[in-house]
Amino acid sequence: MFTGKKVRLREYRKEDLNTALTYINDPDIKRLINPGIPYLYTLEDEERWMANNSATKDCYSFAIETLEESKYIGGCGINKIDWKNSWAEIGIFIGDKNYQSKGYGTDALHVLIKFIFEQLNINKIKLNTFSFNKRGIKAFEKVGFKVEGILREELYRDGQYHDIYVMALFKGENMDNLSKGL
Repeated sequence: MFTGKKVRLREYRKEDLNTALTYINDPDIKRLINPGIPYLYTLEDEERWMANNSATKDCYSFAIETLEESKYIGGCGINKIDWKNSWAEIGIFIGDKNYQSKGYGTDALHVLIKFIFEQLNINKIKLNTFSFNKRGIKAFEKVGFKVEGILREELYRDGQYHDIYVMALFKGENMDNLSKGL
């Protein structure tokens, strides 16, 4: 487990399955994290994902749990690692609406970033987010991510085209935050 000020990142557990399914099928959550057609996941889909997405050499998935209540509220992880070029691609969501916009996602990002830079010795962390994900963009910028590029009108959602922001954070630019304990 990796601990921050508000959350800990831990392995996914079987008891998370039904809650994870509820979170991932929430239209507001699905709209922000899935670039494809936001079809509903079944229990079998979620079981298969959980079985296949434990830590591998290129993928790390973490449940986000509150420190106070030990409540599972979302997930984050490394979706891909390029070891040769030293970059990792991440994703995150807070599924429990009672914990959104209250610093839990930002704290989880701090913990994940620290893990990637200090434990995996990766140089660059990157992510893609949709232009309408204002809350996510604010959290990403708060921890130091900067927009590297914009994929214009890359996503068709809700009857119109939207941009996708490509954002990145570099280890060398983030050393002050790491030394302060994030």
